[in-house]
Amino acid sequence: MATALGFVAAAALAQQHDHSRDQHDRPVTQAADSHGAAASSDERQVVQFPQALRERTLANMRDHLLALQQIQQALSTEDYDKAADIAEQRLGMTSLKLHGSHEVAKYMPLGMQNAGTAMHRSASHFALVAQEASATGEMKPVLAALSRITGNCVACHAGYRVK
Repeated sequence: MATALGFVAAAALAQQHDHSRDQHDRPVTQAADSHGAAASSDERQVVQFPQALRERTLANMRDHLLALQQIQQALSTEDYDKAADIAEQRLGMTSLKLHGSHEVAKYMPLGMQNAGTAMHRSASHFALVAQEASATGEMKPVLAALSRITGNCVACHAGYRVK
């Protein structure tokens, strides 16, 4: 079961470039309808954390969402340097010590660890791309790099849930 879920997460990562399809290669609109009906049969791998660490991890993920919103806001005003700073400090490799990743990783299966590392690396890459856009004004590479960050989040959440 854990291996199969790892493959689901890997498949979601591989398909992150095609936002019109879900991990089962269904159109997104169809997938959205079926996910609501299947909510009671959640087949994601459960990852057991101690209660305090679970709460801290979930708060950290909510902060990741807030950081993504703030990045989008900065991009909407073409403040690429601010978007880069938020990405690196709150999501990128620089943020790992702040999040206590070494403690959390002890409870994560390897696939979840890999998805998390991929997200943090993609955020650091985004920061570099956004800084470059500050000079060039090229938005397409910035959006592609941002999509890789969120694609990593989607892949991990498709395969795992914290309990």
